[in-house]
Amino acid sequence: MPDIKVADSRLAREKVQALYQGKVLYTGESCLVHADGMANIVRSIRDDEDLLSATYLFAIYDCVPNPDEWLKTNFGPTVAALVAELHRLIELHSKAHTSSGEVITKQTDKMLLESQDKLLRKMVLAMCKDLRVVILRLASRLQTLRWYALKKDDVEGASQYGADTLALYAPLANRLGIWQVKWELEDLSLRFTKPDVYMEIAKQLDESREARLAFMRDAVEKIRGMLAERGIQAEVSGRPKHIYSIYKKMERKHLRFDQLFDVRALRIIVQTLEECYEVLSIIHATFAGVSSEYDDYIANPKPNGYRSLHTVILDSRQRPIEVQIRTREMHDYNELGVAAHWRYKESGNSNKGDSAEDQKVAWLRQLLAWSSDVKPETSGKVEDDHIYVLTPQGRVVEMTNGATPVDFAYHLHSELGHRCRGAKANGVMVPLDYQLKTGETVEIVTTKVGGPSRDWLNPELGFVATNRARSKVRQWFNAEALQLSLTEGRELVERFLARLGKTAFKLEELAKRLGYTTVDDMFVGASKDEFGVKAVEKVVRPQQEEEKRDEIYMSKSKADNSKSQVLVVGVDSLLTQLARCCHPAPPDKIVGFVTRGRGVTIHRHDCPNIRGLDEKGQERLIEVSWGKVDGAVYPVEVLVIAQNSPSLLKDISEIFMREKEAIVGMSSQMVRGDVHMRFKVEISSTEALTRTLNNIQDLPGVYNARRA
Repeated sequence: MPDIKVADSRLAREKVQALYQGKVLYTGESCLVHADGMANIVRSIRDDEDLLSATYLFAIYDCVPNPDEWLKTNFGPTVAALVAELHRLIELHSKAHTSSGEVITKQTDKMLLESQDKLLRKMVLAMCKDLRVVILRLASRLQTLRWYALKKDDVEGASQYGADTLALYAPLANRLGIWQVKWELEDLSLRFTKPDVYMEIAKQLDESREARLAFMRDAVEKIRGMLAERGIQAEVSGRPKHIYSIYKKMERKHLRFDQLFDVRALRIIVQTLEECYEVLSIIHATFAGVSSEYDDYIANPKPNGYRSLHTVILDSRQRPIEVQIRTREMHDYNELGVAAHWRYKESGNSNKGDSAEDQKVAWLRQLLAWSSDVKPETSGKVEDDHIYVLTPQGRVVEMTNGATPVDFAYHLHSELGHRCRGAKANGVMVPLDYQLKTGETVEIVTTKVGGPSRDWLNPELGFVATNRARSKVRQWFNAEALQLSLTEGRELVERFLARLGKTAFKLEELAKRLGYTTVDDMFVGASKDEFGVKAVEKVVRPQQEEEKRDEIYMSKSKADNSKSQVLVVGVDSLLTQLARCCHPAPPDKIVGFVTRGRGVTIHRHDCPNIRGLDEKGQERLIEVSWGKVDGAVYPVEVLVIAQNSPSLLKDISEIFMREKEAIVGMSSQMVRGDVHMRFKVEISSTEALTRTLNNIQDLPGVYNARRA
């Protein structure tokens, strides 16, 4: 049978007494004195021999070689694990909060500070395999504050120590329901962080904490006896408000000290709802009350479900006492139900559900409520789906469990992820597929230039675990592919234009005529062979050649003795022709351009060729208007972009036939998987064309139908 060690706190003290001889902490406190103080605090919380033994062994790592083996040999694996975890937490705080204090406190954003404190609290709980080590850490913290308080002179570092305590350890004590430890941590921390405020409130109280406690004991006994005489069974307890909570309430509500009525408070718990109001009546009949401070949260509960009667009475010296009256059911709900005290008090805490952090807190609260020799059925080892690691500057980063250095790099900054080439965890080089662990300090090794590896996108290789990092890697490769396509496409288009002798042709106009929204889209299309030099040639041929091929489209019911469909102001029956570059049709706003030898060419008012005329060209513009000729039709171009389907051409043709618009030309091409169809049709007016385009737009699979 192996020798099973049983924890013995007296043996632990005997072992370390000689080892701690002459050893002091950085605060100047003796290690043995600190251990004794910790033991007294732990004993007041939970009489647990494992914990008490661990308190005396807190500094053993600096006293013996191979401390892990020494602890297991002398005190067994349980105590050894507690001491090891306590040592890790002390080191964590040194790396995280002390270092980050120098960095983060330079930030003006209060939310950033609160976020870091919250993450550090989560990290502390996540690092603890045996959650009882949190009690050891709280006891050590409180003992150090007590040591600072014993020294009359200002102690270097006490202010920062108090600030760290308020940010991390007091909230932990609050969550665990260790109220006495919480109050003392807060009061002592305020004493060092805001000494002037602390002394002013203490002076206003005009009595020591012991005196206030004594006063509350007397008040409790008096009210308890008064209710017993009337046959009411009630639990009466007093809670003198501690200095820090007074300070927070004055700050939060912008009140002076003399405006506070709950510096001293009594809580009365009765059996039934009726007894709540009966006790209220007895209290008011016996003591003078402050009528403005009465609140009935039973009839009108708070939004979080809190229910209780609140009133304020005055004692013989006219000192206010707040009285809370409730049933046991109300009390349990207020303290441990949906409106749990710690969640109700922590502003901004919007977490919902049964998170790993909440489960750990609940387990510890249950542990503290049980006797020392009994533990809850469920263990404190709750699986957490998050890890908490540190940057080299001490900032806490929360990540998904299984995250790698690559995930960490991308979490901090996209560019850092792209240039990541290696990583260190706690100063030791680790592979990029290494799964990070809570409490590790992670440093990324980068290169000046370069990008991610395609291997990072292979799930079987395990380089990336988070969606964020995976998305960033894909974005990088997509951007790289796009840039290559743009470069190749630009070179092709420039080569096409150079071959046609049209290097000055506007790229925006070329993209529009080819059916692309932007020039970049056209470049990408060229790189994918969506069009070639022949397509470019069709849209960049000289304007003179187009004008030579212009025709006058006139379909009249009476071919002879008909007049032109366009009237030139001041001149009748002048030769006119419609420009093929913009295909005007009534009632488009139009303008005439006097050509050399071919009469007047009619353009739309917003035609790019008209807008681009120089000063001499502007002199050849004349005013024109549409004439009224029965049966006249006008050629226009229509562009339809749609999914390719066998019935698409048939459906579009039927709509043109139904609207009595003749198709005189048609072409199509595939662009990035969609079909682009161009129709040249004869219409009687743009109003009729609008109706036709709306009908085409309603066809299944049609993305866009517009005039080209």
